[in-house]
Amino acid sequence: MAEIPVRSSGVSVVILREVGAVTEVLLLRRNHTLIGEWCQIAGGVEQGEKAWETAVREVKEETGLTCSRLYSADICEQFYDVERDVIAIAPVFVGFVDPNAPVILNNEHSDFRWCAFAAALEMVPFAGQRHVLRHVEAEFVQKDPVEHLLINHRAV
Repeated sequence: MAEIPVRSSGVSVVILREVGAVTEVLLLRRNHTLIGEWCQIAGGVEQGEKAWETAVREVKEETGLTCSRLYSADICEQFYDVERDVIAIAPVFVGFVDPNAPVILNNEHSDFRWCAFAAALEMVPFAGQRHVLRHVEAEFVQKDPVEHLLINHRAV
């Protein structure tokens, strides 16, 4: 019997900012793969990197932002990749950034938007993304995140 390979070689990062009593999520419009679609930050793990290190690097590369707090979201984004015939699983991270920090896009994206979760749920194309966003809103916005999920990325 043949098997479908499971691949975990990338990460997904949901970026949040707190503007007064409102928490907004950052969405980026893709330029290369999934052209024109709104997505969170995603990227591949480089040789020798831990997944959380990939998250920090990808946030900086794709947006110019630095996370003041970084958490494991305690969830994975998963989907079937038709081109590679694999089930792709990516750990999800949640990063909080300064509400006044400017977003500086790299060439992977053509636009960005800070939005409420309700709007973000309407903008993203995939059910898996909506599942992740609902989880992040429930666990990181509607209540305080579990402190054990905090990654002390600045101490390393």
